[in-house]
Amino acid sequence: MGFDPDDISSNRSGNTPFAKVVADRYSRRDVMRGGTVAATGFLLTGMTGTTVNAHPAKDGKSALLGFEAVPPSEEDKVTVPEGYSATVLLPWGHPLRSDGPSWAKDASNTVEEAAQQVGSHHDGMHFFPLGRGKDASEHGLLVVNHEYVDTTLLYTDGDEEMTQEKVDKALASHGVTIVEVRLVDGQWQVVDSDRNRKVTPTTPVEFSGPVPVDYPELQARDSQARGTINNCSHGVTPWNTYLACEENFNSYFGTDDGSWEPNQLQRRYGINSEGFGYRWHEVDPRFDVAQNPRELNRFGWVVEIDPFDTDHTPVKRTALGRVKHEGATVTESRARVVVYTGDDQDGDYIYKFVGDKPWRSVRAKGNSPLDEGTLYVARFDDDGGGEWLPLVFGEGPLGSDNGWTGQADVLLRTREAADALGATPMDRPEWIAVQPGTQDVFCSLTNGELGEGDANPRNPNSYGHIIKWHEKNGHNTATTFTWDIFVLAGDPAYDDAVELDEDSIFGSPDGLWFDPDGRLWIQTDVSNSVQNDPDAGYDNIGNNQMLAADPDSGEIRRFLTGPKGAEITGVITTPDQRTMLINVQHPGEETATIGEPTPQDPRAVSNWPDFDPDGRPRSATVVIRKDDGGVIGT
Repeated sequence: MGFDPDDISSNRSGNTPFAKVVADRYSRRDVMRGGTVAATGFLLTGMTGTTVNAHPAKDGKSALLGFEAVPPSEEDKVTVPEGYSATVLLPWGHPLRSDGPSWAKDASNTVEEAAQQVGSHHDGMHFFPLGRGKDASEHGLLVVNHEYVDTTLLYTDGDEEMTQEKVDKALASHGVTIVEVRLVDGQWQVVDSDRNRKVTPTTPVEFSGPVPVDYPELQARDSQARGTINNCSHGVTPWNTYLACEENFNSYFGTDDGSWEPNQLQRRYGINSEGFGYRWHEVDPRFDVAQNPRELNRFGWVVEIDPFDTDHTPVKRTALGRVKHEGATVTESRARVVVYTGDDQDGDYIYKFVGDKPWRSVRAKGNSPLDEGTLYVARFDDDGGGEWLPLVFGEGPLGSDNGWTGQADVLLRTREAADALGATPMDRPEWIAVQPGTQDVFCSLTNGELGEGDANPRNPNSYGHIIKWHEKNGHNTATTFTWDIFVLAGDPAYDDAVELDEDSIFGSPDGLWFDPDGRLWIQTDVSNSVQNDPDAGYDNIGNNQMLAADPDSGEIRRFLTGPKGAEITGVITTPDQRTMLINVQHPGEETATIGEPTPQDPRAVSNWPDFDPDGRPRSATVVIRKDDGGVIGT
C-alpha cells in the first residue's frame, strides 16, 4: 500500500487529543528521552509508591539484558545477536498436515488447497503447552492470527481482474491457524494432529453478551453469522482460551452504487465505497455495503476460540465493545478478569473491560466472565492523572434522551459512545502489556497527526512513543490512574528531543510483550511508505525490528532485525523461556525506497525466507533459540 489507512482519523468528536494533554503537562525537553524518564516522571518520583529496581544495573548496563545489541539493518534477512539462531517454522502456505497440499511457489494453489494450508500475514500468536513439566516447553498448540493478504502475491496474475474464486482464496488465507508443534532433536516441527485447523471468515460463529445474534442491527443477508477477519493481535484468558481481535474490518467492504453514502455510524468506523481496494464487493454481495450494510456490524469484535476443542464454535464477546481491536490483553485483579484493548486508528481510544464478579465463580455457573462486566474508555488528564469512563447505557450522556436505545446500542456504537463521554484521542493505540509484579500497564502509540503545542508527541508524531500508567493502588480494576511517557521513539539526528543511541533507536512501536522475567519486548511497524527513507527521517533506523527494554532502568537494546518490507510482530516464549517465537509479516510488500512487486516480479522487494529464484516472499513464524540452550534475553 502506498499509505497506511490507519493514519487517517475518522474521529470528529472534538475531544482533547493526548498530544495536547502532554503539551499542557510538559515542556518539550521534559519528555522521556534515551530510555530514562525525566525527573517529572513517575518512575523516578515514585507515583507507584516506590521506585522499583528488581534488576539493578551493573557497570551501567541492565542485568536483564544479557545480549549484545544488533545494529540497524537494511538486509533481506532476520538477524539475531551472536549466540542465537533463528529458523523458520510456519510459513504462509505450509500444509496443516503432512499429507496436505504443498506450497505452490507460483501462487497457483487453489481455494481448496489454501483452506488446508497456513494462512498469510501472520500477526498475534500464542503457545499453549500440552503436557506438564519439561514437556510443557517442548510440545504445544501454536495459534497464529492472519491479518490480511497481499493481492499481488496471492494470485498468479494479481488482482487486476476480480473473481469469486479470488475472493474465496483470500478468505481462506485470513483468520486463525491452530497447529500442534513439538521440539524434536533440537528442532521444532509441525505435528500431524486432529487439532490442526483454521478459523476463517467463512467459519460459523456465535454472538454472546449484550449484543445477541438476533439483535436487529446484526441481521444481514446470510442468516448464519460467519467468520472472523483482519485478526491483528490477540489475548489469552486465565481459562486457557484464545482471543482473536478484529481490526480493520472496514477494509473489505465497498460498493459500486454511486448513490450510496455512508451514514454517521459507518463514517465513524471508516466505511467508504472503496475500502482498502480489495474490490471483493464487485463479485460477492456479502461485502457490498449498499446491498448488505448490516454485515459490517458482525465485525469489529473480540472472538474467543478454544484451541483444544475441535468442535468449539468461536464466540464474539460483545461486552468488550466494537472497535478496531489491536489486541485484548488479559490480566487478573482482585479475582476478576480485566481486558485492555487499543482501537488502532489515529485519534481513537484505549479501552478496559472489568468483570463484575470473580471469574472462577462465573465459570462455575456455566457463564462467561467476558459477558458480565463493564467496558470503560480512558481519559488522560494534563496533571498526570486519568479516569476510566464507563460505557453504560443510561449513565451520563448515554441515555435515551440522547438517542441511545440500550446497552447493545452503546456497544455496537462503541466509538460514538466514547466520543460522547469525552475520551482522549490517541496516536494510534496498539498493543498493551501488563508488567509482572507491579501490574503497571504499557501501550504503544505507533504514530499520529493530532498533535499540537510545543511538546512531544510531535505534530506529526511520525515516530510514535510508548506510554505507561499505574492503576490506583495497583488494582487493574480501579477507575483512576496516573500516567507518564515511557519512551519517545525516533532518531536524534532528526529530533533533538530524542536521545536513543545506535543500539536503541527505533520508530513506530507496535507489538509489546512482557516475558516472565520482566523484559519488555518492543516490536516495530514502520510503514513501508517511509521505511529507510531519509526524507522521512528513517534512513538510520533500518528495517523493522524487535528490541528488549528493562522497564526499571529504562535501558533498551535491539535484539532482532527483519527482512525488507516486513513488519515484526507477535512474540511469545515457551514456559521455560528457552524458545521464542516471533512473526515476520508481509516481507516483500511494496516499499517506496525499494520498489513494487508485480505478478511478473514478486521478488522486487524481498525473497525471504525461501530465496527461491522462482518463488515469492512469505510471511512466517520464526523460532529463536540460544545456542547454549539458555533463557532468551540473558
